[in-house]
Amino acid sequence: MQPKNKSFVTVENKIMFGLFKKKSQIEVLMEKYKKLMEESFRLSKSDRKAADAKLLEAEEMMKEIENLSAGKE
Repeated sequence: MQPKNKSFVTVENKIMFGLFKKKSQIEVLMEKYKKLMEESFRLSKSDRKAADAKLLEAEEMMKEIENLSAGKE
């Protein structure tokens, strides 16, 4: 069943493709930070030294996020 108004289809396509919007640099870094924190927690149960290294990496990532956030304001 084809809609009579073809402009409706183009609007629908634009909305649908809007779901795949590119993430900002801060959003990408926040995802990496979250993964590093989860991995650090998982490692803390077996290898404390590796967990500390992941935690340090996550803290550096958070500093970078804060610097980017401060620059946007």
